[in-house]
Amino acid sequence: MQLTEALINKRGSGSSRPNKQTLAAKMRLFLAVAVMMLAFVAYTEAQEDTMEDKFSRFGEKMSELGQTMAEKARSTFETIHNSDAAVKTRGWFEERMQQIKDSFQ
Repeated sequence: MQLTEALINKRGSGSSRPNKQTLAAKMRLFLAVAVMMLAFVAYTEAQEDTMEDKFSRFGEKMSELGQTMAEKARSTFETIHNSDAAVKTRGWFEERMQQIKDSFQ
């Protein structure tokens, strides 16, 4: 109850008409809120563009990584396939297979 009485006494004589200073302060507050909202909207839109760019670049990097890994795997397979040990091993197996075929004939 005392709080309510203090607020009524602080307002003045009970006139409900706000003065020019109060109106100016409220208008400045509304203007500041509107400017902050516009700035927030502009900031979030700019962030979405950069996020789209980031996702686009991420996709490009993943594609490039996949191509690089495929090329490395292909060259490694060819190196192993054409290595001295692989050629000798294939030759040895071919000789053994030929011996087995000859033994059946």
